[in-house]
Amino acid sequence: MRLPRTIPVMLLALAGCSDDTRRMTVTATAYTSSPRETDASPDVAAWGDRLKPGMRAIAVSRDLIREGLEHGTEVRIEGLEGTYVVRDKMNRRWQRKIDIYMGRDQAAARDWGVREVEIHWQDE
Repeated sequence: MRLPRTIPVMLLALAGCSDDTRRMTVTATAYTSSPRETDASPDVAAWGDRLKPGMRAIAVSRDLIREGLEHGTEVRIEGLEGTYVVRDKMNRRWQRKIDIYMGRDQAAARDWGVREVEIHWQDE
C-alpha cells in the first residue's frame, strides 16, 4: 500500500512539536512606566529588572507564576508579534492576568484596554 505524499510531511511536522508547550486563556491589560500606574521607581520591575521602552515584557499575576510563568519565561501572546518575557509580577489581588509593558506610550496602553487572549509558553 502506497502512502499519500502528505503523510510523511505531516509526520515530520509532528515530530518537531513539543508536548511541553503550555497554553492558557488570560485577561490581558497594558501598563506603562508611569508612577501613577506603578510606584516611585516606575522603570524597575518587581524582580529588579530595569524596564526600557521598546522591551517586550509582561507582568504576571502570582497564580501564573505557580503555573510555570516564572521570571524570564518567554511567552507568545495571541494577536501580538514576537515573544514577550516575564519581567514583572502583579499585585496579589489579580488572578489569571497578564499586564503588557508599553514603555511610556499611555495612549497605546489605553487603546489595548482589557482583552481575553491565549498565551503560549514552554514548560521547563
